[in-house]
Amino acid sequence: MSKPQFVYVTYIETTPEKLWQALTSSEFTRQYWFGAEVRSDWKVGSPFALALDGEVTDSGEILEADPPRRLSYSFKHHKYEELRGEPISRVVFTIEPFGSLVRLTVLHDGFVEGGKYLGAVSNGWPAILSGLKSLLERGQVLAIPRTALNKGFDAK
Repeated sequence: MSKPQFVYVTYIETTPEKLWQALTSSEFTRQYWFGAEVRSDWKVGSPFALALDGEVTDSGEILEADPPRRLSYSFKHHKYEELRGEPISRVVFTIEPFGSLVRLTVLHDGFVEGGKYLGAVSNGWPAILSGLKSLLERGQVLAIPRTALNKGFDAK
């Protein structure tokens, strides 16, 4: 039996290089990831952190970095107590040229059966990635409320 996972595929009118920069630069992530900053040197084995309002909400380690094709890191949540006990998961971004577009596949796996984290991720990633797509294609982010990140679990 396979473990629960989240997979999201979208097509973005951009280049692989611009998409890579948007995924790895806090200048971009602050715009579409509800103010969050990514912190890493993006080398395999290096630490990864996601900080929101100055607080590290998630952390991990770079597992794979092949610019501008593939990026992967482990992911451990710290902010909400309901999710802190969940195991370390993994995020994989696969970037593929597709004519004048780029196909972005996001795989987030490593969840436990019956855990709350998959529900949170399943609502959070679509909001984040919709903002990313809008920023790269239109130069502005959709007005999605930050509460979209907390859907799927009872954050206090």
